[in-house]
Amino acid sequence: MEKRVPETVSTKPINFKAKLKIIGPGIILAATGIGSGDLVTSTVAGADFGMVLAWAVIIGVSLKLLLSEGVARWTLATGKTILEGWRLLGRWTMGYFVIYVTLFGLIYGAAIGTACGIMMHAMLPVIPVWAWAIIHSIAGFLLIWFGRYKIFERVIIVLIGTMFVTVVGSAIMLIPSLRTVPWEAFSLGIPDGSLFRILGIIGGIGGTLALASYGYWIREKGWRDASWLPIMRLDASFAYIMTGIFSISLMLVSTQFLYGGSVSFEGAQGMRDFLNIYGENFGSVPQLILNIGFWAATCSSLIGSWNGIPYLFADFIRIMKKNKKKKELTQSSNGNPVSIKDPAYKFFLAWLTFPSMLLYIFNQPIGLVLLYAALGSAFIPFLAITLLYLLNSRYVTKQFKNNFFQNAALVFVIVVFVTLGINEFM
Repeated sequence: MEKRVPETVSTKPINFKAKLKIIGPGIILAATGIGSGDLVTSTVAGADFGMVLAWAVIIGVSLKLLLSEGVARWTLATGKTILEGWRLLGRWTMGYFVIYVTLFGLIYGAAIGTACGIMMHAMLPVIPVWAWAIIHSIAGFLLIWFGRYKIFERVIIVLIGTMFVTVVGSAIMLIPSLRTVPWEAFSLGIPDGSLFRILGIIGGIGGTLALASYGYWIREKGWRDASWLPIMRLDASFAYIMTGIFSISLMLVSTQFLYGGSVSFEGAQGMRDFLNIYGENFGSVPQLILNIGFWAATCSSLIGSWNGIPYLFADFIRIMKKNKKKKELTQSSNGNPVSIKDPAYKFFLAWLTFPSMLLYIFNQPIGLVLLYAALGSAFIPFLAITLLYLLNSRYVTKQFKNNFFQNAALVFVIVVFVTLGINEFM
Protein backbone atom coordinates (compact mmCIF):
# COMPACT_ATOMS: atom_id res chain seq x y z
CA MET A 1 0.00 0.00 0.00
CA GLU A 2 1.24 3.43 -0.88
CA LYS A 3 2.46 5.41 2.12
CA ARG A 4 0.54 8.58 2.73
CA VAL A 5 1.66 11.64 4.63
CA PRO A 6 -0.99 12.59 7.18
CA GLU A 7 -2.79 15.84 6.57
CA THR A 8 -1.90 17.05 10.03
CA VAL A 9 1.68 16.24 11.02
CA SER A 10 1.87 17.27 14.66
CA THR A 11 4.83 18.36 16.72
CA LYS A 12 4.58 17.29 20.32
CA PRO A 13 3.62 20.30 22.46
CA ILE A 14 5.44 21.05 25.67
CA ASN A 15 2.97 22.85 27.91
CA PHE A 16 -0.72 22.39 28.66
CA LYS A 17 -1.80 25.41 26.60
CA ALA A 18 0.04 24.11 23.56
CA LYS A 19 -1.54 20.68 24.02
CA LEU A 20 -5.03 22.19 24.01
CA LYS A 21 -4.31 23.82 20.66
CA ILE A 22 -3.74 20.53 18.86
CA ILE A 23 -6.65 18.48 20.18
CA GLY A 24 -9.04 17.50 17.43
CA PRO A 25 -9.87 13.79 17.29
CA GLY A 26 -11.57 14.15 20.68
CA ILE A 27 -13.80 16.90 19.34
CA ILE A 28 -14.76 14.60 16.47
CA LEU A 29 -15.37 11.78 18.94
CA ALA A 30 -17.63 13.98 21.07
CA ALA A 31 -19.52 15.35 18.07
CA THR A 32 -20.07 11.87 16.65
CA GLY A 33 -21.06 10.33 19.97
CA ILE A 34 -23.55 13.08 20.86
CA GLY A 35 -26.53 12.16 18.72
CA SER A 36 -30.20 11.35 18.98
CA GLY A 37 -29.51 8.85 21.78
CA ASP A 38 -28.06 11.53 24.06
CA LEU A 39 -30.83 13.96 23.18
CA VAL A 40 -33.58 11.50 24.03
CA THR A 41 -32.13 9.84 27.14
CA SER A 42 -31.03 13.06 28.83
CA THR A 43 -34.25 14.90 28.07
CA VAL A 44 -36.51 12.05 29.19
CA ALA A 45 -34.45 11.55 32.36
CA GLY A 46 -34.84 15.24 33.23
CA ALA A 47 -38.58 15.10 32.64
CA ASP A 48 -39.07 11.96 34.74
CA PHE A 49 -36.54 12.41 37.52
CA GLY A 50 -35.13 15.92 37.32
CA MET A 51 -31.42 16.12 38.04
CA VAL A 52 -31.53 13.11 40.35
CA LEU A 53 -29.79 10.91 37.78
CA ALA A 54 -27.05 13.37 36.81
CA TRP A 55 -24.57 11.01 38.46
CA ALA A 56 -25.45 8.39 35.80
CA VAL A 57 -24.23 10.80 33.12
CA ILE A 58 -20.87 11.03 34.89
CA ILE A 59 -20.61 7.24 35.06
CA GLY A 60 -21.65 6.93 31.42
CA VAL A 61 -19.04 9.34 30.08
CA SER A 62 -16.38 7.79 32.35
CA LEU A 63 -17.04 4.32 30.95
CA LYS A 64 -17.01 5.54 27.36
CA LEU A 65 -13.76 7.37 28.11
CA LEU A 66 -12.35 4.09 29.42
CA LEU A 67 -13.23 2.33 26.17
CA SER A 68 -11.98 5.11 23.88
CA GLU A 69 -8.73 5.42 25.81
CA GLY A 70 -8.31 1.65 25.60
CA VAL A 71 -8.74 1.61 21.82
CA ALA A 72 -6.30 4.49 21.35
CA ARG A 73 -3.79 3.07 23.86
CA TRP A 74 -3.79 -0.22 22.00
CA THR A 75 -3.16 1.59 18.70
CA LEU A 76 -0.40 3.86 20.00
CA ALA A 77 1.35 1.25 22.15
CA THR A 78 1.38 -1.57 19.56
CA GLY A 79 1.21 0.22 16.21
CA LYS A 80 -1.74 -2.02 15.29
CA THR A 81 -5.32 -0.96 14.65
CA ILE A 82 -8.18 -2.26 16.77
CA LEU A 83 -9.26 -4.46 13.82
CA GLU A 84 -5.80 -6.04 13.77
CA GLY A 85 -6.17 -6.65 17.48
CA TRP A 86 -9.53 -8.34 17.00
CA ARG A 87 -8.08 -10.56 14.28
CA LEU A 88 -5.41 -11.75 16.73
CA LEU A 89 -8.21 -13.14 18.90
CA GLY A 90 -9.46 -15.46 16.16
CA ARG A 91 -11.64 -15.61 13.08
CA TRP A 92 -14.85 -15.34 15.13
CA THR A 93 -14.17 -11.66 15.82
CA MET A 94 -14.01 -10.90 12.10
CA GLY A 95 -17.24 -12.79 11.52
CA TYR A 96 -18.99 -10.94 14.33
CA PHE A 97 -17.66 -7.60 13.14
CA VAL A 98 -18.60 -7.88 9.48
CA ILE A 99 -22.14 -9.06 10.25
CA TYR A 100 -22.57 -6.36 12.88
CA VAL A 101 -21.10 -3.46 10.89
CA THR A 102 -23.08 -4.38 7.77
CA LEU A 103 -26.38 -4.48 9.64
CA PHE A 104 -25.47 -1.49 11.79
CA GLY A 105 -24.53 0.57 8.73
CA LEU A 106 -27.89 -0.08 7.13
CA ILE A 107 -29.96 0.68 10.24
CA TYR A 108 -27.82 3.53 11.55
CA GLY A 109 -27.70 5.22 8.16
CA ALA A 110 -31.49 5.39 8.16
CA ALA A 111 -31.80 6.26 11.87
CA ILE A 112 -29.36 9.17 11.97
CA GLY A 113 -30.60 10.50 8.62
CA THR A 114 -34.14 10.42 10.02
CA ALA A 115 -33.04 12.21 13.19
CA CYS A 116 -31.45 14.98 11.10
CA GLY A 117 -34.58 15.17 9.00
CA ILE A 118 -36.81 15.51 12.05
CA MET A 119 -34.73 18.34 13.50
CA MET A 120 -34.60 20.22 10.20
CA HIS A 121 -38.32 19.65 9.54
CA ALA A 122 -39.09 21.20 12.91
CA MET A 123 -37.42 24.41 11.68
CA LEU A 124 -38.37 24.27 7.99
CA PRO A 125 -41.46 22.09 7.41
CA VAL A 126 -41.45 22.81 3.68
CA ILE A 127 -40.71 19.21 2.67
CA PRO A 128 -41.35 15.86 4.43
CA VAL A 129 -39.01 14.42 7.05
CA TRP A 130 -37.85 11.66 4.68
CA ALA A 131 -36.82 14.26 2.08
CA TRP A 132 -34.74 16.18 4.64
CA ALA A 133 -33.23 12.86 5.72
CA ILE A 134 -32.13 12.09 2.16
CA ILE A 135 -30.68 15.60 1.72
CA HIS A 136 -28.61 15.28 4.92
CA SER A 137 -27.37 11.79 4.01
CA ILE A 138 -26.26 12.87 0.54
CA ALA A 139 -24.66 16.06 1.89
CA GLY A 140 -22.65 14.00 4.38
CA PHE A 141 -21.69 11.57 1.62
CA LEU A 142 -20.40 14.36 -0.63
CA LEU A 143 -18.47 16.05 2.18
CA ILE A 144 -16.59 12.87 3.06
CA TRP A 145 -16.19 11.60 -0.50
CA PHE A 146 -14.61 14.81 -1.81
CA GLY A 147 -13.29 16.40 1.37
CA ARG A 148 -10.13 15.83 3.39
CA TYR A 149 -9.61 15.23 7.08
CA LYS A 150 -8.75 18.86 7.80
CA ILE A 151 -11.94 20.12 6.13
CA PHE A 152 -13.99 17.46 7.89
CA GLU A 153 -12.47 18.43 11.25
CA ARG A 154 -13.30 22.10 10.72
CA VAL A 155 -16.92 21.35 9.84
CA ILE A 156 -17.23 19.23 12.98
CA ILE A 157 -15.74 22.02 15.13
CA VAL A 158 -18.30 24.49 13.77
CA LEU A 159 -21.18 22.09 14.46
CA ILE A 160 -20.09 21.20 17.97
CA GLY A 161 -19.52 24.88 18.73
CA THR A 162 -23.09 25.54 17.59
CA MET A 163 -24.34 22.73 19.83
CA PHE A 164 -22.67 24.14 22.89
CA VAL A 165 -23.58 27.77 22.34
CA THR A 166 -27.24 26.88 21.87
CA VAL A 167 -27.89 23.96 24.26
CA VAL A 168 -25.51 24.83 27.08
CA GLY A 169 -26.40 28.51 26.65
CA SER A 170 -30.10 27.66 27.00
CA ALA A 171 -29.38 25.74 30.20
CA ILE A 172 -27.38 28.62 31.68
CA MET A 173 -30.16 31.09 30.88
CA LEU A 174 -32.68 28.88 32.71
CA ILE A 175 -30.65 28.59 35.92
CA PRO A 176 -32.33 31.59 37.66
CA SER A 177 -35.79 30.09 37.11
CA LEU A 178 -34.83 26.73 38.66
CA ARG A 179 -35.86 28.04 42.06
CA THR A 180 -39.44 27.18 41.10
CA VAL A 181 -38.52 23.49 40.70
CA PRO A 182 -39.10 21.28 43.80
CA TRP A 183 -35.91 20.65 45.76
CA GLU A 184 -36.38 16.88 45.43
CA ALA A 185 -35.51 17.21 41.71
CA PHE A 186 -31.90 17.97 42.71
CA SER A 187 -31.44 15.29 45.35
CA LEU A 188 -29.12 12.70 43.75
CA GLY A 189 -30.16 9.11 44.24
CA ILE A 190 -31.82 6.04 42.69
CA PRO A 191 -35.58 6.63 42.48
CA ASP A 192 -38.01 3.72 42.34
CA GLY A 193 -38.46 2.39 38.83
CA SER A 194 -35.36 4.11 37.48
CA LEU A 195 -33.06 1.10 36.95
CA PHE A 196 -33.45 0.79 33.19
CA ARG A 197 -33.52 4.56 32.80
CA ILE A 198 -30.12 4.61 34.52
CA LEU A 199 -28.83 1.88 32.20
CA GLY A 200 -30.22 3.83 29.25
CA ILE A 201 -28.36 6.97 30.28
CA ILE A 202 -25.11 5.09 30.81
CA GLY A 203 -25.49 3.22 27.53
CA GLY A 204 -26.88 6.02 25.37
CA ILE A 205 -24.14 8.56 26.02
CA GLY A 206 -21.04 8.85 23.87
CA GLY A 207 -21.66 6.67 20.83
CA THR A 208 -20.81 3.08 19.89
CA LEU A 209 -18.76 2.44 16.75
CA ALA A 210 -17.32 5.94 17.10
CA LEU A 211 -15.29 4.56 20.00
CA ALA A 212 -13.51 2.14 17.66
CA SER A 213 -13.10 4.85 14.99
CA TYR A 214 -11.13 7.01 17.42
CA GLY A 215 -7.96 5.04 16.71
CA TYR A 216 -8.13 6.01 13.03
CA TRP A 217 -8.78 9.69 13.74
CA ILE A 218 -5.69 9.95 15.92
CA ARG A 219 -3.65 8.42 13.08
CA GLU A 220 -5.04 11.04 10.69
CA LYS A 221 -3.93 13.66 13.18
CA GLY A 222 -0.36 12.31 13.05
CA TRP A 223 -0.27 10.63 16.48
CA ARG A 224 1.50 7.36 15.78
CA ASP A 225 3.38 5.97 18.78
CA ALA A 226 3.25 5.67 22.56
CA SER A 227 4.88 9.07 23.09
CA TRP A 228 1.52 10.62 22.14
CA LEU A 229 -0.36 8.83 24.93
CA PRO A 230 -0.52 11.84 27.34
CA ILE A 231 -1.91 14.08 24.60
CA MET A 232 -4.36 11.39 23.49
CA ARG A 233 -5.63 11.05 27.06
CA LEU A 234 -6.10 14.80 27.34
CA ASP A 235 -7.88 14.79 23.98
CA ALA A 236 -10.22 11.92 24.93
CA SER A 237 -10.90 13.43 28.36
CA PHE A 238 -11.84 16.73 26.73
CA ALA A 239 -14.25 14.83 24.46
CA TYR A 240 -16.16 13.27 27.31
CA ILE A 241 -16.13 16.35 29.50
CA MET A 242 -17.89 18.08 26.59
CA THR A 243 -20.30 15.15 26.27
CA GLY A 244 -21.09 15.23 29.99
CA ILE A 245 -21.70 18.99 30.03
CA PHE A 246 -23.97 18.71 27.00
CA SER A 247 -26.04 15.86 28.49
CA ILE A 248 -26.40 17.50 31.90
CA SER A 249 -27.43 20.75 30.20
CA LEU A 250 -30.20 18.89 28.36
CA MET A 251 -31.29 17.31 31.61
CA LEU A 252 -31.37 20.72 33.24
CA VAL A 253 -33.46 22.24 30.44
CA SER A 254 -36.10 19.48 30.59
CA THR A 255 -36.12 19.54 34.40
CA GLN A 256 -37.05 23.22 34.44
CA PHE A 257 -40.42 22.86 32.76
CA LEU A 258 -41.20 19.14 32.42
CA TYR A 259 -40.33 17.67 35.82
CA GLY A 260 -43.37 16.45 37.67
CA GLY A 261 -45.59 16.53 34.59
CA SER A 262 -47.20 13.70 32.65
CA VAL A 263 -45.55 14.40 29.30
CA SER A 264 -43.67 11.47 27.77
CA PHE A 265 -41.44 11.26 24.70
CA GLU A 266 -40.38 8.35 22.55
CA GLY A 267 -37.51 8.36 20.08
CA ALA A 268 -36.08 11.23 18.08
CA GLN A 269 -39.53 12.29 16.85
CA GLY A 270 -40.50 12.98 20.45
CA MET A 271 -37.85 15.70 20.49
CA ARG A 272 -40.01 17.72 18.10
CA ASP A 273 -42.84 17.63 20.65
CA PHE A 274 -40.33 18.63 23.31
CA LEU A 275 -39.28 21.65 21.25
CA ASN A 276 -42.90 22.69 20.77
CA ILE A 277 -43.54 22.58 24.53
CA TYR A 278 -40.32 24.50 25.08
CA GLY A 279 -41.52 27.15 22.64
CA GLU A 280 -44.86 27.44 24.42
CA ASN A 281 -43.04 28.16 27.67
CA PHE A 282 -40.24 30.43 26.48
CA GLY A 283 -41.17 31.76 23.04
CA SER A 284 -40.41 31.02 19.39
CA VAL A 285 -36.88 32.51 19.34
CA PRO A 286 -35.54 30.38 22.26
CA GLN A 287 -37.25 27.39 20.63
CA LEU A 288 -35.46 28.06 17.34
CA ILE A 289 -32.11 28.45 19.12
CA LEU A 290 -32.53 25.12 20.91
CA ASN A 291 -33.76 23.50 17.69
CA ILE A 292 -30.58 24.61 15.92
CA GLY A 293 -28.56 23.00 18.70
CA PHE A 294 -30.45 19.73 18.33
CA TRP A 295 -29.97 19.80 14.57
CA ALA A 296 -26.22 20.46 14.97
CA ALA A 297 -25.97 17.49 17.36
CA THR A 298 -27.62 15.05 14.98
CA CYS A 299 -25.87 16.46 11.89
CA SER A 300 -22.41 16.24 13.47
CA SER A 301 -23.16 12.66 14.49
CA LEU A 302 -24.07 11.82 10.90
CA ILE A 303 -20.95 13.44 9.42
CA GLY A 304 -18.66 11.92 12.04
CA SER A 305 -20.09 8.45 11.43
CA TRP A 306 -19.89 8.85 7.66
CA ASN A 307 -16.18 9.56 8.10
CA GLY A 308 -15.32 7.12 10.90
CA ILE A 309 -17.21 3.86 10.33
CA PRO A 310 -15.91 3.27 6.76
CA TYR A 311 -12.36 3.19 8.20
CA LEU A 312 -13.34 0.10 10.16
CA PHE A 313 -14.79 -1.68 7.14
CA ALA A 314 -11.83 -0.74 4.92
CA ASP A 315 -9.44 -2.02 7.56
CA PHE A 316 -11.42 -5.27 7.75
CA ILE A 317 -11.00 -5.77 3.99
CA ARG A 318 -7.27 -4.97 4.25
CA ILE A 319 -6.78 -7.52 7.03
CA MET A 320 -8.72 -10.21 5.19
CA LYS A 321 -6.52 -9.70 2.11
CA LYS A 322 -3.43 -9.74 4.32
CA ASN A 323 -4.57 -12.95 5.98
CA LYS A 324 -5.31 -14.56 2.63
CA LYS A 325 -1.73 -13.86 1.55
CA LYS A 326 -0.57 -15.33 4.92
CA LYS A 327 1.28 -12.20 5.95
CA GLU A 328 2.31 -11.85 9.59
CA LEU A 329 -0.56 -10.39 11.61
CA THR A 330 1.58 -9.50 14.60
CA GLN A 331 3.52 -6.86 12.68
CA SER A 332 2.50 -3.25 13.22
CA SER A 333 0.99 -1.15 10.47
CA ASN A 334 3.24 1.45 8.95
CA GLY A 335 1.68 4.87 8.53
CA ASN A 336 -2.07 4.89 7.91
CA PRO A 337 -3.25 1.35 7.16
CA VAL A 338 -6.31 2.64 5.28
CA SER A 339 -7.40 5.95 3.83
CA ILE A 340 -10.52 7.65 2.51
CA LYS A 341 -9.26 6.85 -0.99
CA ASP A 342 -9.47 3.09 -0.50
CA PRO A 343 -12.22 1.46 -2.61
CA ALA A 344 -13.50 -0.41 0.45
CA TYR A 345 -13.80 2.88 2.37
CA LYS A 346 -15.81 4.45 -0.45
CA PHE A 347 -17.97 1.34 -0.80
CA PHE A 348 -19.01 1.43 2.83
CA LEU A 349 -19.56 5.19 2.70
CA ALA A 350 -22.03 4.51 -0.10
CA TRP A 351 -23.53 1.63 1.94
CA LEU A 352 -24.21 3.99 4.83
CA THR A 353 -25.84 6.51 2.53
CA PHE A 354 -27.94 4.91 -0.18
CA PRO A 355 -29.34 1.44 0.72
CA SER A 356 -30.56 2.80 4.06
CA MET A 357 -32.82 5.22 2.19
CA LEU A 358 -35.04 2.27 1.28
CA LEU A 359 -36.03 2.04 4.96
CA TYR A 360 -37.68 5.46 4.75
CA ILE A 361 -40.57 3.97 2.78
CA PHE A 362 -41.73 2.16 5.92
CA ASN A 363 -42.26 5.55 7.61
CA GLN A 364 -41.20 4.26 11.04
CA PRO A 365 -38.74 6.90 12.33
CA ILE A 366 -39.16 5.93 15.98
CA GLY A 367 -38.67 2.24 15.20
CA LEU A 368 -35.45 2.97 13.33
CA VAL A 369 -33.99 4.93 16.24
CA LEU A 370 -34.96 2.23 18.75
CA LEU A 371 -33.51 -0.54 16.57
CA TYR A 372 -30.27 1.42 16.25
CA ALA A 373 -30.14 1.77 20.06
CA ALA A 374 -30.56 -1.99 20.44
CA LEU A 375 -27.77 -2.71 17.94
CA GLY A 376 -25.50 -0.25 19.73
CA SER A 377 -26.01 -2.15 22.96
CA ALA A 378 -24.72 -5.31 21.25
CA PHE A 379 -21.39 -3.76 20.26
CA ILE A 380 -20.14 -2.28 23.53
CA PRO A 381 -19.81 -5.65 25.37
CA PHE A 382 -17.86 -7.01 22.39
CA LEU A 383 -15.48 -4.04 22.50
CA ALA A 384 -15.07 -4.32 26.28
CA ILE A 385 -14.40 -8.07 26.18
CA THR A 386 -11.80 -7.76 23.43
CA LEU A 387 -10.06 -4.81 25.13
CA LEU A 388 -9.98 -6.76 28.38
CA TYR A 389 -7.98 -9.46 26.62
CA LEU A 390 -5.83 -7.33 24.33
CA LEU A 391 -4.70 -4.82 26.97
CA ASN A 392 -3.57 -7.67 29.23
CA SER A 393 -1.92 -9.70 26.48
CA ARG A 394 1.69 -10.27 25.47
CA TYR A 395 1.24 -7.83 22.58
CA VAL A 396 1.29 -4.90 25.02
CA THR A 397 4.37 -4.10 27.11
CA LYS A 398 3.93 -3.95 30.87
CA GLN A 399 3.83 -0.16 31.16
CA PHE A 400 0.83 0.02 28.77
CA LYS A 401 -1.19 -2.91 30.16
CA ASN A 402 -4.40 -2.40 32.11
CA ASN A 403 -4.22 -1.84 35.84
CA PHE A 404 -6.62 -3.41 38.34
CA PHE A 405 -9.14 -0.56 38.20
CA GLN A 406 -9.23 -0.52 34.39
CA ASN A 407 -9.87 -4.26 34.32
CA ALA A 408 -12.59 -3.97 36.96
CA ALA A 409 -14.24 -1.13 35.04
CA LEU A 410 -14.24 -3.17 31.81
CA VAL A 411 -15.94 -6.06 33.62
CA PHE A 412 -18.52 -3.56 34.91
CA VAL A 413 -19.06 -2.32 31.34
CA ILE A 414 -19.67 -5.87 30.15
CA VAL A 415 -22.26 -6.56 32.86
CA VAL A 416 -24.07 -3.23 32.36
CA PHE A 417 -24.26 -3.41 28.58
CA VAL A 418 -25.22 -7.06 28.39
CA THR A 419 -28.13 -6.20 30.71
CA LEU A 420 -28.98 -3.13 28.64
CA GLY A 421 -28.74 -5.07 25.37
CA ILE A 422 -31.11 -7.76 26.60
CA ASN A 423 -33.57 -5.08 27.73
CA GLU A 424 -33.33 -3.19 24.41
CA PHE A 425 -33.93 -6.28 22.29
CA MET A 426 -36.84 -7.40 24.50
